[in-house]
Amino acid sequence: MTRPDAGPTSAGPTSAGPTSAGGPVADRATAGFRQRYGEQPVGHWAAPGRANLIGEHTDYNDGFVLPFALSLRTVVAAAGQPGEVWTACSELAREPVEFTADDLAEPGRVTGWGAYVAGVVWALREAGHTVPGARLAIASDVPLGSGLSSSAALEAAVLAALVDLGGLDLPAAQQPRLAQRAENEYVGAPTGIMDQSAVIRCREGHALFLDCRTEAVEHIPFDLDAAGLAMLVIDSRAPHRHADGEYAARRASCEQAARALGVPALRDVPADGLADALTRLPDDETRRRVRHVVTEDQRVLDTVALLRAGRIRDVGPLLTASHDSMRDDFEITVPEVDTAVRAALSAGALGARMTGGGFGGCVLALVEAASADPVVAAVTSAYAERGFTAPGHVTVLPAPGATRL
Repeated sequence: MTRPDAGPTSAGPTSAGPTSAGGPVADRATAGFRQRYGEQPVGHWAAPGRANLIGEHTDYNDGFVLPFALSLRTVVAAAGQPGEVWTACSELAREPVEFTADDLAEPGRVTGWGAYVAGVVWALREAGHTVPGARLAIASDVPLGSGLSSSAALEAAVLAALVDLGGLDLPAAQQPRLAQRAENEYVGAPTGIMDQSAVIRCREGHALFLDCRTEAVEHIPFDLDAAGLAMLVIDSRAPHRHADGEYAARRASCEQAARALGVPALRDVPADGLADALTRLPDDETRRRVRHVVTEDQRVLDTVALLRAGRIRDVGPLLTASHDSMRDDFEITVPEVDTAVRAALSAGALGARMTGGGFGGCVLALVEAASADPVVAAVTSAYAERGFTAPGHVTVLPAPGATRL
């Protein structure tokens, strides 16, 4: 689960992204660095977007999630510079951002997209690290605002660059919490730990089973190619509608429900105790919110069990049930994503669901590899019939997390 993305990234890809070690995104980052700073960067660091296979709005409820990293990446070309000065430019921003240690005295002094960069520097310094001055150039093919964690990809790529440039002692297992603090406390976005964990810790060919309370991870085999399957990411192109306020309202509702039930978080309501828990809640809306979270946690566990057994096709109905729950109980879907899910299923998708925080974003459709084109055609046709902006799409495979290229 994530709040709607806000990083300075590109929109609407129709391919799976980089095809070489550096790839076109790294080339664009290099070109941006040379144009802005007049020299070559000393290196490139990349972090992927992510899709959440299943487990939506469970992360801030201390529950379970199952994301995988995408081959779509944000790349930072970087080099050091003297003093406590950090400069960043982005291919989607007209002006660079520059800030000093004085600007990091308290959150909020750097605003806009630059807050994501400043937030990482701030969080590193708050954790006691000496952060080197740096010049950064950013390029990305993670679509902006589509629920694929463009902001976490930006944070993780910047973090990887600064850790390497400064020779900082910060193991990968500790990096997601620091990146989350940057977004929560400096940027002011109330994300859970899933996004940063996925873009930093995922492995190629695997999904990341994450316990959001303990931060324990297990890499679950998710070899789509070997199973003759494909995963479509369909960009609904729906504008996020009241997303920030609605996200906050859902989170507050879950926290209030946990207090009413006398548990630390909704993760502590067992699936076999759900019916009893619902009778102790004050209104139908709260009951629906709780039912989504508790049943979604169980769907994550069921999906993991199937993947461990190599039964990838059998997770399809769980994906669809997750979407139904988000639509009916959590009420976070919009007509565009519902249309995409219905059309994908009618064209033979094994399962389909919205992924991300909701109110727009992307749909995942698990399909037989040979059926990808007919599913895309069906969704495009359904959009045309409804008068919606044509959707984008990309076929993805589970990719590795943040790395130096």
